[in-house]
Amino acid sequence: MTDATESRQEQFSGTKEVADTHRFDEKRLEAYMAAHVDGFKGPLTVSQFKGGQSNPTYQLVTPSKKYVLRRKPPGKLLPSAHAVDREYKVITALHGVGFPAPRTYCLCDDDSVIGTMFYIMDMVEGRVLWEPLLPGIEPAMRWKIYEALNDTLARLHMVDYAAAGLGDFGKPGNYFTRQISRWSKQYVASETESIPEMNRLMEWLPENVPQDDSTSVVHGDYRLDNTILHPTEPKVIAVLDWELSTLGHPLGDFTYSLMQWVMPGQGTGGGTGSIRTANLKELGIPTLDEYIAMYCERTNRPGGIENLDFYFSYNFFRLAGILQGIAGRVRDGTASSEHAKQMAQNVRPLAQEAWTYAQRAGAV
Repeated sequence: MTDATESRQEQFSGTKEVADTHRFDEKRLEAYMAAHVDGFKGPLTVSQFKGGQSNPTYQLVTPSKKYVLRRKPPGKLLPSAHAVDREYKVITALHGVGFPAPRTYCLCDDDSVIGTMFYIMDMVEGRVLWEPLLPGIEPAMRWKIYEALNDTLARLHMVDYAAAGLGDFGKPGNYFTRQISRWSKQYVASETESIPEMNRLMEWLPENVPQDDSTSVVHGDYRLDNTILHPTEPKVIAVLDWELSTLGHPLGDFTYSLMQWVMPGQGTGGGTGSIRTANLKELGIPTLDEYIAMYCERTNRPGGIENLDFYFSYNFFRLAGILQGIAGRVRDGTASSEHAKQMAQNVRPLAQEAWTYAQRAGAV
């Protein structure tokens, strides 16, 4: 394991003391949980997870059980960002149909309790792996872990969202057009410098959306470190961080999960990591084509995936928009991660990569 890998795993794993900007009255929370969480018995000890760029996330420990609390960050926020109520809704619904999402207990929209909206769910015990090359794991097990990741996302995209109670969770159709508009607005609202490639992409992408309007529940940020694996088995036991979830196009979601195969360099992708230059066969990790084939078989797409260059351009652009939002929060003093400033510096290279893929797809 390299020093860089150790640093990434150590940076984001586990908990820390609650940051000064994210403290709240723990006794008031304890009283709320006693009234609203079935089976709750204090006393309560609160710490903050190191990971999580957007919504501050806390571990709540009692003598008999552990819980997780996700909240909106305090301070000035972008419109529609940090929608913990939407997270709560989708996790609750998916848990109800047997998908690996944690059990939820309550959603609180009373700001007087801890200062912002929050929800409480089970603490799922298992492994969160932050390095996509899976150091220290046998090649055969690496393959099985990637198969489990692929299978879990395919299962999500095959959920009957209406039957699960998520028929009103988004607007079916025109997903890419709406997403491009959303992230363009976020980029402009958070802009800290002029990036020519972003301006070109905001013009080109909406005019070149593939004509395929499939709809499913999409996670929006599906990657290795947003899953919890079984302590010993290659099995996903919980999917986390549903802030960007909606009804959308499954291929937008799936091709985002492919970003680590095409992401240049380590640390550029705002969390996706990069396996682009690794010897995947030697490591036991599926190639890009093998991983796509797995997904297409599981989701009944015998023709494979066309327009990959568009999807990669879109996803690089989207990541740039997300990171620009983080840059805006650094500027406004509301960023919830000490690593946010470093991530914000990646907006320009992501935009440049997005434009490269747009050119491959025919942009001039």
